[in-house]
Amino acid sequence: MVSETTLYDKLGGEEAITAVVDYFYELVLADETVNHFFNNTDMEKQRKHQAKFFSFALGGPNQYTGASMAKAHAGMNLQEEHFTAIATHLHDALAHFGVGEDEINQVLAKVSTLKDDILHK
Repeated sequence: MVSETTLYDKLGGEEAITAVVDYFYELVLADETVNHFFNNTDMEKQRKHQAKFFSFALGGPNQYTGASMAKAHAGMNLQEEHFTAIATHLHDALAHFGVGEDEINQVLAKVSTLKDDILHK
């Protein structure tokens, strides 16, 4: 019986995901298109929360206990350009750590399945 390697494992597990998330937020907070959404956010808590979410979403340990995507983004009125900016920063953060385009595309495909739960809420 052959078990499939998860994206979580391919990317390097918890330590690698945490590094990507930290760099991702450096990019996000430097981007005036989206950084204002984080003005009143405890970024240490947000980074930890996001690392858990990505770990779970990419097949790692089920440790995400946060709100649904729709509930987490309620009242933010996020638009397509915001989603695109975030996806671009995620791409760039993954690439920064040497993740291959095939794996990046798999991660972005997973993220794109959440689009309807995030936009226009």
